[in-house]
Amino acid sequence: MDTGKKMTTKKFLLAKKKGMTQIFREDGNVVPVTVLEAGPCTVTGLRTQERDGYTAVQIGYIPARDKHTKKPQRVAAEKAGVKAHRVLREFRVDSIEAFEIGQEFGSDTFQIGDMVDIVGTTKGRGFAGTIKAHNFQRGNETHGCMNVRRPGSIGQCAYPGRVFKGQRMGKHLGDVRRTVKNLIIEGVDAEKGLIWVRGGIPGPPNGLIHIVTAKTGKAKGGNN
Repeated sequence: MDTGKKMTTKKFLLAKKKGMTQIFREDGNVVPVTVLEAGPCTVTGLRTQERDGYTAVQIGYIPARDKHTKKPQRVAAEKAGVKAHRVLREFRVDSIEAFEIGQEFGSDTFQIGDMVDIVGTTKGRGFAGTIKAHNFQRGNETHGCMNVRRPGSIGQCAYPGRVFKGQRMGKHLGDVRRTVKNLIIEGVDAEKGLIWVRGGIPGPPNGLIHIVTAKTGKAKGGNN
């Protein structure tokens, strides 16, 4: 952070997922990590209990040109005195005293050893059948089997004469919001704006990621 103000206990940042690799610690242990291109993020709005009914900080990520910004967002950015951004997200905080409009966050917001919760959107898999979506077992391809990849019976005939709600069937798979809790930050490169997080996180390459201070819990995986 480049304003010199002290942040509250909760820290947050927006990032892009770049891929996975592994790093070697000083003790020789190999740790699998996900590389995140974090920030810079700009505070574009502050929400107060008196005016909005809740307390939060709105941050923007990836500056956008005016022709790529809708008028309401462009006007709001002009009133706030900041540039328009492609991505705007709000994070709830206990107090906004440590924040101000135009304040910028970088990858150095977090330090090595910090425990964080990672929020991302899983890869979209399109329409999937029951074998891929629910791990159903397929039937034989010989001996007259008529049920190779079909789900089989899904309901009853005379009674109750309908399919029960919640029956496992083919569906749209993936492209949902997921949170992985209690991951450890293994490395920070402030110059390149990179953060290394232990383990895998949801989302495709260049997918949007939320990095938030972990609420509670213990670190996952060995090699603590």
